[in-house]
Amino acid sequence: MNDPLKPYRRRFRAWKNRILLQLELRRYETAFRSRGLAIPSDSDIRGTLRDRFPQLRGKPKGRLSIIAIYHHYNWEDHSLKPALEKFGKVRRYDWFEAFNHQGQDWLASVKAEMNRDLLGRVGRWVAEERPDVIFSYLTGELVSPETLKALRAFGIPMIHFCLNDKEGFIGKVKDGLAFGSRDICRYFDMAWTSTGDALKKYCVEGALPIYLPEAANPEIHKPWDLEKTIDVSFVGQSYGNRPEIIRRLGEAGIRAEVFGYGWPGGSLTTEEMVRLYSRSRINLGFGGVEAHEQTYCLKGRDFEIPMSGGLYLTEYHPELETVYDLGREIVTYRGLGDLVSKIQHLLSHPDEAETIRQAGFRRARRDHTWEMRFERVFGLMNLLS
Repeated sequence: MNDPLKPYRRRFRAWKNRILLQLELRRYETAFRSRGLAIPSDSDIRGTLRDRFPQLRGKPKGRLSIIAIYHHYNWEDHSLKPALEKFGKVRRYDWFEAFNHQGQDWLASVKAEMNRDLLGRVGRWVAEERPDVIFSYLTGELVSPETLKALRAFGIPMIHFCLNDKEGFIGKVKDGLAFGSRDICRYFDMAWTSTGDALKKYCVEGALPIYLPEAANPEIHKPWDLEKTIDVSFVGQSYGNRPEIIRRLGEAGIRAEVFGYGWPGGSLTTEEMVRLYSRSRINLGFGGVEAHEQTYCLKGRDFEIPMSGGLYLTEYHPELETVYDLGREIVTYRGLGDLVSKIQHLLSHPDEAETIRQAGFRRARRDHTWEMRFERVFGLMNLLS
């Protein structure tokens, strides 16, 4: 049944979420200042970890022993795993592979069992071959503070990795525990966040944070020699104002090919997605966060599209300025009118578009690979000689 009030409910929800997020940021800002805290510099991080692990001796790249704890949803094994393997042997724990209970509420049925199995598995690995580092992409929804305390007791440097700290640092709260990073980050030796305004939150919660954005894998995200048959394309979920923007582009005479969860075109494989970037004259991006109004963050596609050789046109927000020369390496827009104008300009000026596309490709390859991100993290942790 068509709900005529649905757009208004969506906008109210987005407005309410934005206000709640602003209040959260304000609370953390007040606590950060009142405690006299400071965001740690690189030298602060190195010094803290050197004091915490005085026996640690760096190894050559390729010689590390790494335990990686994460689930492959759709991109992790294409990005995290190949990059980690550049640094050494990787033993990975994937809780869905260990506990694939079909048709059950996974968290309600096996969370406690998974935590026990995780601890036991890591304990056996540590006994067999002591690792140099434990890298994990976990949330408070998945792992308990007690499990992390037990993992920490092994005395191995531990990294917390999170890409959803804009609105998910706390997230839902159940039985007093947050589903996000809030209640677990303090048990790690480094907290890697891709959200700049979460750094103070991590400091307040007793963690040692570092800000590094997402990246891409040049072995997968690479240009294909294909004819450009599509003017504008977008790959990503259908939510928020995205369907309306696509519809209004159509009203302006601009047909966008769209794929992903919730769109009629459905989802693409990774290879199909990368090939689409090469077939498109313009690859569209949105910077907004689901169910939040005027809330933006860096996305994986911000790096994957330019690295794949695609011309990237995305929604402006300040964090983009930290990773690209806007207007020269990627193009940004502010609002529908500006988007329509930018698309029309780029389609009618192919030489200019090609210059920007090539510059974005070079920048992504030079500065934004996952291997480079891990190189920095492992270097700051004194793991590399």
